Amino acid sequence: MKENKALSGSFVLALVLIVVAAVTRFIPHPFNFTAIGAIALFSGAVVKDKRLAFLIPISVLLFTDMILGFHFSMLPVYTCFAFTVFMGIFIKNKQNIFSIAFASLVSSLVFFLITNLPFWYWELGLYPMTISGTMESYKMAIPFFKNQLVGDLFYNSMLFGFFYLGIKKTKPVSLKAIIGTSKKI
Repeated sequence: MKENKALSGSFVLALVLIVVAAVTRFIPHPFNFTAIGAIALFSGAVVKDKRLAFLIPISVLLFTDMILGFHFSMLPVYTCFAFTVFMGIFIKNKQNIFSIAFASLVSSLVFFLITNLPFWYWELGLYPMTISGTMESYKMAIPFFKNQLVGDLFYNSMLFGFFYLGIKKTKPVSLKAIIGTSKKI
């Protein structure tokens, strides 16, 4: 019975952290310095139900895009965040500071490489559909990549850090009850 109460407390804590992180899209911030990537990685790593793990960041994106405005690059952006959920699922049973940082870095890099392909912007005529056009697109996106990289690392530190600090206060909960491993926190 105690484990169920602690588990529900962990679920509520995770939900609160995700909602707070989602709100960061509405506060003034440098371009790409948001918590969406962290929400995706965190959901994949912590949420037991894989469908829900994907639904959470995509729902946050849809909800916030309904308010902020839909954009022409939604397909690559949403796809990249789905990839980030996969990265979270990949590290689910081996979470530590290094695996979380690695998954965060890989996810940021994949987002940068995919979302800055000129293919997504051909109708806008921003870059020619050539190798030099692609290189120019990547070059122009470097400041955004820096912001995303720092933002993802920052928000992943906050989400995972606060979550595990919060779980420690609700002992005795096993990680197996939350993420499927046998380690105790």
